[in-house]
Amino acid sequence: MSAKCIVIEGLEGAGKSTAIDVVKTCLIDAGKQVVCTREPGGTPMAEAIRECVKHPWQEQVTVEAELMLMYAARAQLVHNVMLPQLKQGNWILADRHDMSSQAYQGGGRQIDQAMLDSLRTMTLKGFEPDLTIYLDVEPRTGLQRARGRGELDRIELEDISFFERTRERYLSLCRDNSKAVIIDTMQNLEQVHIDITAAVKKVL
Repeated sequence: MSAKCIVIEGLEGAGKSTAIDVVKTCLIDAGKQVVCTREPGGTPMAEAIRECVKHPWQEQVTVEAELMLMYAARAQLVHNVMLPQLKQGNWILADRHDMSSQAYQGGGRQIDQAMLDSLRTMTLKGFEPDLTIYLDVEPRTGLQRARGRGELDRIELEDISFFERTRERYLSLCRDNSKAVIIDTMQNLEQVHIDITAAVKKVL
C-alpha cells in the first residue's frame, strides 16, 4: 500500500498535539515510517514565514498578506518535504494543512472563495490529504485551554466571533469532504483517543 498523508486540524485548544501523538503511535505500531510536519512551517524558509505570520507587528497585517504568506509556506512544505517523503514511502502526519486556510482565512477573515481557490490551485497542484481529522471544540473552551498554555500569538488574540466563524467553516468543510472526520473533543479524553484511532485504522 502506498504512503498516505494524514492531517490534524482544529481551533486553538482543541488538543492537536495530543492527537498527533495518538496518530503517530498508531502508525508506528502498524509498521509505518512517519514524517511529522506543521503549518505554517516545516522547512527553513517556511519556519521563517511562520515567525512572520505570528509576530505582533506594529502595523496592520492585511488579510491578503496573511493569506499569501500561509500559501507561500505551504508551497515550500508540500513540494520540498511532503511530496518527496510520500514518494519515498514515508507517511506524512501534518499539524494543519489547506483546510486551515479555508477555515481561518475563508471563514474567520471572510476572504473571497475565488481568491482561496486560485491560491490553492497554484500552490498545491491537486495535492490533498488522504485523511483529515478535525478536532471540534467550542471556541470559548478552546481559547481558555490555549491561555492555560501561555501567551497567545497574534491570531489567537482575535475576538470570539472570528473563531466562531472559523469553526462553522471547518464543520461545513468536513461535512462536504468524504476524507474528513469530525472528532468531538468535548467528550472524555479516552473516547477522543478511541475515535481518533478508529479513524486512522480505516486508512491503514
